[in-house]
Amino acid sequence: MRLPEWVKAKYPPHAVMGLKKSLRSQRLHTVCEEARCPNIGQCFSRPTATFMIMGSMCTRDCGFCSVDTAMGKTPGALLEDEPERVARAAREMGLRYVVITSVTRDDLPDGGAAHFARTIRAVKEEIPGARVEVLTPDFQGSTGSLKTVLDACPDVFNHNVETVPGLYPKVRPQANYRRSLEVLGAAGKMAPGTPVKSGFMLGLGETGGEVRALMEDLRAAGCGMLTIGQYLRPSRKNLPVVEYVRPEIFDGLKETALAMGFKSVASGPLVRSSMNAEEYYSHV
Repeated sequence: MRLPEWVKAKYPPHAVMGLKKSLRSQRLHTVCEEARCPNIGQCFSRPTATFMIMGSMCTRDCGFCSVDTAMGKTPGALLEDEPERVARAAREMGLRYVVITSVTRDDLPDGGAAHFARTIRAVKEEIPGARVEVLTPDFQGSTGSLKTVLDACPDVFNHNVETVPGLYPKVRPQANYRRSLEVLGAAGKMAPGTPVKSGFMLGLGETGGEVRALMEDLRAAGCGMLTIGQYLRPSRKNLPVVEYVRPEIFDGLKETALAMGFKSVASGPLVRSSMNAEEYYSHV
């Protein structure tokens, strides 16, 4: 299918080069680059970025994601000084709102939860008053790992469900929809003052009824912040796009979500989980 105009992000290539050089000098990864986000020019030129910790190889192999998979390989040891390097980079960029995500590390006993916690604390120590949003994997449902992250006091806890449950076998084959809902629900109970956020994509073959049921599930799990975006195929090895959803459908879903009780909703073709995260936090 031809790419419609409403999903074409436009930015000058030079807008991203300076920040890329800075990140490389700190030996840091961003999900913006690894996942080939279409909004990289807009975010890097501000500058802002979503730091991706624990390496660049994921122990899962989701059909929508372009991050390298470590399945059949060794993802490598964690870098002990990474939390401090993330904190320094965030300070040098002048960030007051820092978003931290990671690859999934099912090979680690705690899924990398302690590394997340160290990074949160390092950022808050390096930048007093900074807000930190985390976008975590499911930690294979471990409440102990979840507690480790939440005890570090992130300002927003995010875990994406990504798609409707019926599409999990091909979109997220190593994940579990109910487990993701349980992670979101547990986060809300463990840290009742911390906003809980999730997001999903359209265009993978879901129906309108499935999308509404998904939003109802997220509200029932205690999710108060929601992002909805268009799936864009990052490479030929990834799943094809089934449909390019028109902007007015996204607008309608935002209205529906707000009527359901979500406090903050970002819905649009180019919306991504961490895009304009600080702005949407201010709505909570």
